[in-house]
Amino acid sequence: MIWWRKVRTVPLIAAATLGTVVIGLTVGNMELPIPVLTGQSGQFLLAHLMTLIPAITLLYGIGRGTSQTEHVALRNIRSWDSGLGVCIALAGMLAALAGYLVFDSELAVVLGRNLAGYVGLALLLHPLLGPQPAGGALAAIPLVLAASGWRPGGAPEPWAWLLHPADSTIAGITAAGAVCAGAVTTALWSRPPLRITAHL
Repeated sequence: MIWWRKVRTVPLIAAATLGTVVIGLTVGNMELPIPVLTGQSGQFLLAHLMTLIPAITLLYGIGRGTSQTEHVALRNIRSWDSGLGVCIALAGMLAALAGYLVFDSELAVVLGRNLAGYVGLALLLHPLLGPQPAGGALAAIPLVLAASGWRPGGAPEPWAWLLHPADSTIAGITAAGAVCAGAVTTALWSRPPLRITAHL
């Protein structure tokens, strides 16, 4: 357990999660200019982007382990990684809930929801792609959604969950579904990550 906690950099992940919520409540309402490919430009906040930090930190921690060592471990390390991701998602949501109760800010709900959704996607993508490709794919998600996730009136598309306001049921269900799907995938995936190679 001590070895796993050191390799996964659990204190760093916890600090990144808490720091993201605290800093997000402070500066998260800042708008970022993102070129729009479809529809009309909407409001893309710094909070939509910075909630990536705990998920990227989680991928970094999981990627530090060596697959040969972990596959022969007596304990199911993948289940621990899955549990860590769920704990990070819950901790982020609880910190955001505390921020909402203290500051009465809907931004706190968006921070907690998006943080949990990103962590769920990180857990889903890591077993499939490996840590570095999963980090790249995860970082591309907010940019793609910000560029193509707007309707002509400036409202977000239903599938662009990240851009939805705090009271969006669809976005909440999507984030929760990502956490559940990611936790199950990380815990049960037993094959090596997919590799795309070019044949000459």
